[in-house]
Amino acid sequence: MSIFTKRGSEAVASATAEKDGGGSALVAFPSGTTLKVRVKSAEDSAEYYGYSIFKKVNTFVPEKPAERNAKGFITGNPTVWDRAADYYYGLAKKAREAGDEAAAKEHSDAAYLFKGKPRYLMGFGSLETGEDIVVDLSAKQAKTIIAAIQKYAKKLDKIAFELSKSGSSTDTAVTLTPILDMDEDLTDAERANFAKCGEKPFDFALFEDCLYVADETEQIKNLVVAGFDIGILGLTLGAGASTGGTTPDATDKPIEISDDDLPF
Repeated sequence: MSIFTKRGSEAVASATAEKDGGGSALVAFPSGTTLKVRVKSAEDSAEYYGYSIFKKVNTFVPEKPAERNAKGFITGNPTVWDRAADYYYGLAKKAREAGDEAAAKEHSDAAYLFKGKPRYLMGFGSLETGEDIVVDLSAKQAKTIIAAIQKYAKKLDKIAFELSKSGSSTDTAVTLTPILDMDEDLTDAERANFAKCGEKPFDFALFEDCLYVADETEQIKNLVVAGFDIGILGLTLGAGASTGGTTPDATDKPIEISDDDLPF
């Protein structure tokens, strides 16, 4: 099963829809970065579901991802992280039924930390190198970029863009701005690379090397690092492994940390 849930036009549609290592083409895209790029087409993207906890567990994709329907809901083969999320959602439901909304919110926030969240790899041509590059975006960021691409869809072969990220935490913003005067605002080398990038379509095979894939054992280790008691799910890591954990504290709640602020 592919780690990507949607590619091309399907990924574009999913990003815009309203919803309830070495050799990699993936480039660093921290806040304060501006990349000059050529958009090769409006469909050079791939959706995947990533798992992470800010400052504790870096983003990974499961070696055997959960089966999901078109809306992203899990229909089979849940990962151990999905099971951890379900555990907290179950506690939230019980608390809500008991009339304890504060506890329900606490458990729901904990569940959110462990659930897989849609993210998008997007491909561009780099005006610095003339080669294909990939950036990793949250769903919100991808929706913004795709809207800009669609706005200029008929002029992609004539206009270069600046892809920028600014701000921090919940104020992080990603923008794609057209460079309207390429003679004035691009160097000779950048104009040459713009032409070079237009010689062939984006290579979708590059997406395959951009994500960190974790097998189930590593996912279980990551649960321990995240503070989850894996014994609740009947899991162990073998002799000498620490399996104790506690519910993540309030500083990890997703309300304070947005997907846009995740470093991976």
